[in-house]
Amino acid sequence: MGTTAKEEMAQFWQKNSSSHRPLSPHVTIYKWSLPMAMSISHRGTGVALSLGVSLFGLGALLLPEQFPHYLALLKSLSLGPALICSAKFALAFPFTYHTWNGIRHLV
Repeated sequence: MGTTAKEEMAQFWQKNSSSHRPLSPHVTIYKWSLPMAMSISHRGTGVALSLGVSLFGLGALLLPEQFPHYLALLKSLSLGPALICSAKFALAFPFTYHTWNGIRHLV
């Protein structure tokens, strides 16, 4: 009769620990490069855009008032121009970066 999966795993871990080999390559052994950073940023902005669009759509469905009401509410808060400019940048950057990086990848 053959060995069970549990016995196979025990043999594997025993052999690995006795040979002092690493389990698998880790992020720390790789030298960071621009393509690696751009790939990670592309994925991060894609996730951020997906979450943002999903939350905006969910808000549009569930919130009781229309969009102009909430826009007027934001205007009534009298936020400073630095905060408004920062918020606009935080909204525009992921979309712009993800779009241009996707075009660069396609080209």
